[in-house]
Amino acid sequence: MIKVKICGITNIEDALAAVDYGADALGFIFFEKSPRYVTAERAREIISYLPPFITTIGVFVNEEQARMKEIMEFAGVNILQLHGDEPSETCTVWHRVIKALRVRHFTDLKPLEAFRVSSFLLDTYSPEQFGGTGQIFNWDIAVEAKRFGRIILSGGLNPDNVEKAIKWVRPYAVDICSGIEEEKGKKDLKKMRLFIERAKGALTQPV
Repeated sequence: MIKVKICGITNIEDALAAVDYGADALGFIFFEKSPRYVTAERAREIISYLPPFITTIGVFVNEEQARMKEIMEFAGVNILQLHGDEPSETCTVWHRVIKALRVRHFTDLKPLEAFRVSSFLLDTYSPEQFGGTGQIFNWDIAVEAKRFGRIILSGGLNPDNVEKAIKWVRPYAVDICSGIEEEKGKKDLKKMRLFIERAKGALTQPV
């Protein structure tokens, strides 16, 4: 069954609802320029309310390694997600890493050859921001990317297109942030529930 990551968690209500609805992982953004930024203290508090077996992911953008280690250990985050322009050498220091890549052309996949990570998260390219654009990209690029490793599909997903996206790409997981928000940093719980239900059921239905 497809894995679902709900990213941009900033409050306990959204976190617990995501878990109740069946999310496998929650993402916490430790990038101060993001409207969904959370402090290590806030993330630690939210994570303390989570049941066991829920994966927590710390999202960083071009951060110093010592600082990332400090935040992850303090907050209790399981997995590191690098969402900036980090070189492949950065990933070798960590046990489990998700490397995010913003794509618009097939040629954007070339850097994946240099990375040895747990999975790749593919997001829509934007010159202004590192994520949360709400725009999709050519899913055929994601299909091609599967030859490099596990793919987490992101970028413009929402409850209306997630089933189509999963059947098209058949990724390891899907990631959503802005597509289920009432406002930046606050989830629409009805949309979140519908997204998770449709994602989980997408591959149980005929293609």
